[in-house]
Amino acid sequence: MSLNRNLDVKNPLYGQLVVGPPGSGKTTYCSKMLDFLKQLDRKVEVVNLDPANDGMEYHEDIDIMKLITVDDAMNHLGLGPNGALIYCMEYLETNFEFLVKQLKASKSNYFIFDCPGQVELYTNHNSMTRMFSKLESMGYHLCVVHLVDSHYCSEPGKFISTLFLSLNTMLQMALPQVNVLSKADMLKQFQSKLAFGMDFYTEVLDLQFLLDALDATPGMTKYQKLNAAIVSLIEDYSLVSFHLLDANRTESLLRLKNAIDKANGFIYGAGEEVSVNSLLACAVGAEMESERMERNIDMHM
Repeated sequence: MSLNRNLDVKNPLYGQLVVGPPGSGKTTYCSKMLDFLKQLDRKVEVVNLDPANDGMEYHEDIDIMKLITVDDAMNHLGLGPNGALIYCMEYLETNFEFLVKQLKASKSNYFIFDCPGQVELYTNHNSMTRMFSKLESMGYHLCVVHLVDSHYCSEPGKFISTLFLSLNTMLQMALPQVNVLSKADMLKQFQSKLAFGMDFYTEVLDLQFLLDALDATPGMTKYQKLNAAIVSLIEDYSLVSFHLLDANRTESLLRLKNAIDKANGFIYGAGEEVSVNSLLACAVGAEMESERMERNIDMHM
């Protein structure tokens, strides 16, 4: 099957590639964002690209598990879980027509790709990068939505690893990327552990403060030069910032949707008919939510 596809300016295709470490809330996000976009009358489908995803909270329209599963690879090839997952993605790349055929048959023009949680797939393995590059060449306007559990803000060492992971993923995937601190409703549980206000973590402000906090952490003194080099690298690229997400709140989903629409170009190439009153209500709620988060991390959610 030829992978070439004429670009249809009148009916453009869009997608968000949902990635992030295990436990970051990817599948829950896909389910919530799917329902939200359907309320906006978008023709949207979820594509499950995780061959180990046996706990889906949504109806998967297109599913890699109909082609191969991690259990298949483990049982037939004697691989461990991580090796089996990488094999599955390489197998999908080899049989890319399986995915293309179903995407072309779909009546939707917007796709949410629920991707595996193994971070190596987005930092130093090339199958995912090559497949999404092919989709781009076929006319799909894509962006990466990179989710990280917001509890990583609780310690300087955890947050610097989050910054490094997000930057590495951005450079490897070579696509517009929206970085997200998920499970924002849980932030108040470790408010006392936060070294800075939330604007520091979302906007990634002066990292010298983070470096000072990192160097002051017991046991980290011997890594001062390494910490300084990592911080310098992140500052040199100046690419990483984050959006807060509480997937259970419509206002939070709306704010994130707006950022994603800019990243994948949906805002520039497609209109959508929605209830003006309901949209205005969401917008007002989103603004109030944003102000509360900026004023005080202990917001009411």
